[in-house]
Amino acid sequence: MNATTASGSARPGSGPDVPEVSPEPILRVGTGFWASKTLLSAVELELFTHLAGHPQDLETLRARLGLHPRSARDFLDALVALGFLERTDGVYRNAPHADAFLDKRKPSYIGGILELANARLYGFWGNLTEALRTGEQQNEGKHGGTPLFQELYADPDRLKLFAAGMTGGSRGANVEIAKRFPWADVTTFADIGTAQGDTAVQIALAHPHLTGYGFDLPPLAPVFEEYAHQSQVGERLTFVPGDFFTDALPTADVLVMGHILHDWDLEEKRALLAKAYDALPDGGSLIVYETMIDDDRSSNAFGLLMSLNMLIETPGGFDFTPSECMEWMRDAGFRSARAEHLTGPYSMVVAVK
Repeated sequence: MNATTASGSARPGSGPDVPEVSPEPILRVGTGFWASKTLLSAVELELFTHLAGHPQDLETLRARLGLHPRSARDFLDALVALGFLERTDGVYRNAPHADAFLDKRKPSYIGGILELANARLYGFWGNLTEALRTGEQQNEGKHGGTPLFQELYADPDRLKLFAAGMTGGSRGANVEIAKRFPWADVTTFADIGTAQGDTAVQIALAHPHLTGYGFDLPPLAPVFEEYAHQSQVGERLTFVPGDFFTDALPTADVLVMGHILHDWDLEEKRALLAKAYDALPDGGSLIVYETMIDDDRSSNAFGLLMSLNMLIETPGGFDFTPSECMEWMRDAGFRSARAEHLTGPYSMVVAVK
């Protein structure tokens, strides 16, 4: 007797096991903006800073944050369920990772990137479908307005938010670059497109023998200098004003470009790599770090989503794989290039002239 009924359908248990599927992953991602905005609002309200070292009950927190009674309990308990808060006997405290990275008073604070996401990116991403259909950016420059960076650099408050966001997003990678690159035989370095200057600061903190430069547009000078001074490395770091498309790059033993190349189209990427090559001495190195897409383009979801963010934010920017970056570097004249994973979604490519 065969294993099918007269109608041809398999009897229960007669065929190979079929993995049980669930709609849960679809629902989790499809409604992911619920969790995202809950966390972003908590950062905006400085909830984790309020709770750092001072666990509080519902009513104390509600009054302190100015929350309406209807929503406060659900909001806080949602953050418990999401793993950002802990609650014991009605008293809320930060979960360890939230306490480490979302308390504004700690140097490890990475909330700047979340503040930036809340203030700017959250709304713009609502137009992703339009961006996918048109290939056009969806931010302030969508209707021919002022270009993104010109808009940001014209407003000191927004510029400071943007610069802090860059620090928050790349702190872990900056620390790893300071640890992993062979800095012992280096005398000088320059961080190109330095923003607040965290890359330069982390390298200087880890290597007291180094002298460094932060290169960016003039409005960032006070932001960089304040941050370097607060980090107690201001005497070894100097801000150099300039536009990396129109001005020569600083001459140094090592140049660093983080979150720079992905802002631009391929021709502009190649032009920046050529300028870096020209600025370096023989034997000098260029470090490019980004949330690079894995070479198989299948596992680093953050890198792929970052590339979609460049679609939202720029006229022609896109993220790329380490192999693509090394190919462009060799085309620019660099004699060797290697890729190394840093932390999380971050990788760096190091090229030697």
